[in-house]
Amino acid sequence: MTKAHRNTIKVVDCQILAHYKFEGDQYILTLSSETIANETKPGQFVHIAVSDALPMRRPISIMSVDKENATFDLLYKVVGEGTRQLAERKIGETLSVIGPIGNGFTMTDKKRPLLIGGGVGMPPMVSIAQNIKDTDYQPFAILGSEVPFPFDEQVASDGKDYQGATHTMPELEDWGVACRLASLQDYEGVFKGYVTDLARVYLDGLSAVELSQVEVYSCGPHPMLEAVAKLAKEYDLPCQVSLEENMACAVGGCAGCVVEVRPARSTLGVQTDTGPAMKRVCVDGPVFDATKVF
Repeated sequence: MTKAHRNTIKVVDCQILAHYKFEGDQYILTLSSETIANETKPGQFVHIAVSDALPMRRPISIMSVDKENATFDLLYKVVGEGTRQLAERKIGETLSVIGPIGNGFTMTDKKRPLLIGGGVGMPPMVSIAQNIKDTDYQPFAILGSEVPFPFDEQVASDGKDYQGATHTMPELEDWGVACRLASLQDYEGVFKGYVTDLARVYLDGLSAVELSQVEVYSCGPHPMLEAVAKLAKEYDLPCQVSLEENMACAVGGCAGCVVEVRPARSTLGVQTDTGPAMKRVCVDGPVFDATKVF
């Protein structure tokens, strides 16, 4: 059953079709919903009632959709009581889900998107990759994790070695999307360092013409996003970031997830709109221009 919620956000009862556990208390959850599968845009998320015992819902980014089978996938990590109870839910059970929520990423005329995702910030990057896989975009994805990746990484078919980074995510490989992995851990075929270090290796290998076609898209922990924003500024690249914030209602009513968004500035450093404003990450974001929030 689906009810209209503010005309765009829906409340949907979704059946659990699959629930996989990976190392590091990571889970991939597959839910049924024709509405969410068809209406989701990269960077949007859902708000899930994890159990009857906890009235507060939990926000989780949408990783991928299957429109043909009317399903969508979520990647989450157990970090508290809410996600712990979600991890206990079984195949066949039903979850109340609000979504899709938020303003997602905007694809521009820059044809070389650089997708940088860290931890549970990986799903929005996978979502972008799925959305543009059959277009003339030439994306390069960098996924980072400090626990084992929630997939069986494989050697990339392009044969390129980015300072030890030779492995990729199988799903992105199937989509024809170039990808490499980064971690401070000593994983085989994975770049040893930060995602921004690997991004620098990639960017330095591009020609001036290729570099002019790069736009950065990123989601992950706040320190990582700040580092990505600095990297984008250094290379003079436009950058969109998806912020991760604690949320209560997630539909714009409580203003519990506000962040300060600074005025836009032109390339000459001239302010182009009025002073800073407090924006709600849930419905005004979660995606923002990196220069406005960092």
